[in-house]
Amino acid sequence: MVLLSIVVLLVVIGVVIYRRIPLPLGSAAVALTWYLLGYLTPAFWSLWLVVPLAAVLLILNVPALRRPLLSKPVFQVLGKAMPSMSTTEREALEAGTTWWEKDLFSGRPDWHEFAQIGLPQLTQEEQSFLDNEVEELCGMLDEFDIHHHRKDLPEEAWQFLKDKGFLGLIIPKEFGGKDFGPYAQSRIMSKIASRSGTTAVTAMVPNSLGPGELLMKYGTDEQKQRWLPGLANGTEIPCFGLTGPEAGSDAGSIPDVGIVCKGEFEGQEVLGLKLTFSKRWITLAPVATVVGLAFKLHDPDGLLGDSSKSDYGITCALLPANHPGVEIGKRHHPGSPFMNGPIKGQDVFIPVDWIIGGAPMAGKGWRMLIECLGAGRGISLPALATASGEMLYRTVGAYARIRRQFNTEVGKFEGVQEATADIASCAYTMEAFRQMVTKGLETGSPSVMTAMAKYHATEMMRRVVNHSMDVVGGRAIQHGPRNFLALPYQSVPVAITVEGANILTRSLMIFGQGAMRCHPYLFDELQAIQASDQEQGLKDFDKLFIRHMGHLFSNLLRVKLFGITRARFSGVPENANEFSRRWYQRINLLSAGLAVTSDMALGILGGDLKRRELLSARLGDVHSQLFIACAILKFHSAHARTDEEDAHAEYALRYALYTAQEALYDFYRNFPKRTMACALKWMVFPLGRVLTKPDDNAIRTLGGLILEDNPVRKAFRPFVYENDKADDPIGRVETTYQMLLSLEPTWSTFVRAQAKGELTGETLDERLDDAAAKGLIRNEDIARLKEYDAKRYDCLLTDAFDKL
Repeated sequence: MVLLSIVVLLVVIGVVIYRRIPLPLGSAAVALTWYLLGYLTPAFWSLWLVVPLAAVLLILNVPALRRPLLSKPVFQVLGKAMPSMSTTEREALEAGTTWWEKDLFSGRPDWHEFAQIGLPQLTQEEQSFLDNEVEELCGMLDEFDIHHHRKDLPEEAWQFLKDKGFLGLIIPKEFGGKDFGPYAQSRIMSKIASRSGTTAVTAMVPNSLGPGELLMKYGTDEQKQRWLPGLANGTEIPCFGLTGPEAGSDAGSIPDVGIVCKGEFEGQEVLGLKLTFSKRWITLAPVATVVGLAFKLHDPDGLLGDSSKSDYGITCALLPANHPGVEIGKRHHPGSPFMNGPIKGQDVFIPVDWIIGGAPMAGKGWRMLIECLGAGRGISLPALATASGEMLYRTVGAYARIRRQFNTEVGKFEGVQEATADIASCAYTMEAFRQMVTKGLETGSPSVMTAMAKYHATEMMRRVVNHSMDVVGGRAIQHGPRNFLALPYQSVPVAITVEGANILTRSLMIFGQGAMRCHPYLFDELQAIQASDQEQGLKDFDKLFIRHMGHLFSNLLRVKLFGITRARFSGVPENANEFSRRWYQRINLLSAGLAVTSDMALGILGGDLKRRELLSARLGDVHSQLFIACAILKFHSAHARTDEEDAHAEYALRYALYTAQEALYDFYRNFPKRTMACALKWMVFPLGRVLTKPDDNAIRTLGGLILEDNPVRKAFRPFVYENDKADDPIGRVETTYQMLLSLEPTWSTFVRAQAKGELTGETLDERLDDAAAKGLIRNEDIARLKEYDAKRYDCLLTDAFDKL
């Protein structure tokens, strides 16, 4: 009976912790259970046991006891261990919103909530714009001509972009814009990018980080009326000056300054700012008519009305490009001929009203920028990456089917399939990721999610393009009008570098912001610790800390149960099927593992974890890959199931969650506190690894599918621009591929017989006649086989020039 009573008590405590039952109710449940068990085991009523139990429950439930005995010691230790948070850091962390990534970080995803998320859809107007204006724009573009000859867009393309509203996709209709949603913006940019990366970047900037978005969110009515109509119709071309020689990814360290002073403007003395700035790498600067600037604002004389405040911090202003003192420099050469250049100014005076949002928004620039970075990170750059993935899925798969070596289609060599399977997986993942992220952007500006999107989408693009170069080989190296791969390869570093270097995005932003923004208590606890009123800070910390402990112990119990059972009995969305159920359960395990590991790492290392970039980057990888896996499952569930789509989703899910698992293993292997690292690993993976990477069978399956006109390949077709012109770099490959498909298996029968020496004749015509005479092919197929052979050979050729 004693053993039974102990088991019952432990089960009740476990249920209270696992279900995160509120402390008073949970304490009452434990006390009542203890009392009732006394009837079975009278020893439970012993004062030696009752008094300690009562003491523990009182300390936990009575703030007047808990605060000095439990919360205050922790409060004091953390106050010394945690680094102070600067105003800039606080503004960055407070900016934006959170979405599904917060659930994953909590260790307890709400799968009912997830089931309610629907993928984004285009409106009728957005679909019409894609089918008409975007198609027409793509038809007038030739990226080789733009890149090698013009070094700019054709004049008619520039005018088309302006006239048709491409530069005002995000601007409200009341100001003449399109007011398209995030998903439509992404689809438009990716379709343009599949034709011309230069044009995509040109259209991207006004619709991402730029004056338009800042004005819409923060501008005064007067500023909106002044600028937004021109930005919408293209009579105003915007750029935004943020980065400079001294400040790239560390935009908070910009040396550019604005001093509040009085000066003359339009013949009158007004309150304004004297700006000194030097910016570089500013896209559209060489052709801009309106310049947004970020700078540090100082008010040494208190002219803004607050004599106690002189340093306001980062501020954003908007000024005409032809304003006296503004110098638009010569063009940079970023490897792709979109307009990009420096901006400088020395003692440039502007009215204070030119601050975006007016004087009340002085010093609010960092928060403004963080919230508005979401479009570039979450829409534009992932759109470029997704376009590369889907276009190269189609072109490289087709080319690997057309190209033969050693009498075999090159795509059937297993070494090649290792590359093409990864291309297929990445393309599928990027489309799923794009749709999930743009859905999240409909809810606000989730800064952590968009940082994930920027880093992982562009890194997948790098993998896809590099694999494609390996498969296509010399045909991809030689520049020319026939080459569909060299210019995308050359432009990869642009997407990798812009909007913050990928190294810092991974090592500092994803987990650094994720821990603070997505943890249910951490940011509020840190604010309480660093509050100016320490007494009130302790009271706030006390409430948060006790909830945090409940959160931690709940996750510890969850991860241990999931580790032992491989999460087989954990909850999943109500619409989960036999394909997705186990994947959701694996996400449950890894999500709980991430939550526990993050809490322990933060508790042990404190602020030092921020400097341990290798460790924090691995936790960021876990968080990101869990989000990516959820995106794949959501995307997969939105379509009628086919064996081909199952194979893509299976490979992509296994890759994502295996990567997350290995990131945790690497974290434990390198965590400086070895005892704790071993304990954490034992908690999360008591039976060892739960996932393996995709095996050879999966590689062969996906490597074979990319050669076929399978349902996934067909689904990618509307997302990119293709044509059936035989002299177009993409059209040449696609039309040849489609002709090959129409001739199978006749062509295969002929080339096999030819390779085995079964046919006689010195020329193709003679061998075709011999094959027909021997009944291997039909006479009526000879003409089409000759036509295909000519197209096939033409498809393999590279360009040659008289002079370069």
